[in-house]
Amino acid sequence: MLFSGHRRCSEGGGGEEMSGVQEQFEIKFRLPDGTDIGPKRYPAASTVATLKESIIAQWPKDKDKGPRTVNDLKLINAGKILENNRTLSECKSPICDFSGLTTMHIVVRAPTSDKQSNKVRAKKPKDFRCGCSIM
Repeated sequence: MLFSGHRRCSEGGGGEEMSGVQEQFEIKFRLPDGTDIGPKRYPAASTVATLKESIIAQWPKDKDKGPRTVNDLKLINAGKILENNRTLSECKSPICDFSGLTTMHIVVRAPTSDKQSNKVRAKKPKDFRCGCSIM
């Protein structure tokens, strides 16, 4: 964990320090192709959805099939998929305490097909039919 040179207040919890400076975590994001975004520091009160918005904004322009919304991304840390509404401080666990630089893995959902195009395909008659004749 990064504390900007301040001691953490052991009373009161809440992820804040005695000086009022908020606790921050240094995080980098590993893309599916093995490249990284970051590292960058995020406040402990940041939500997973906020991290995803940051990832979308920093997504390399030369990469194909980039995410468009936060729902297109899944963040994985210490083997767990992080929920959009949780804060970084809520995601801490004995396995993942965000000490030092933390690497989170990104999974990009494949684009969903348009429901209309599926309906059109379903209505289209099959051109090729097999028949069996026994003589």
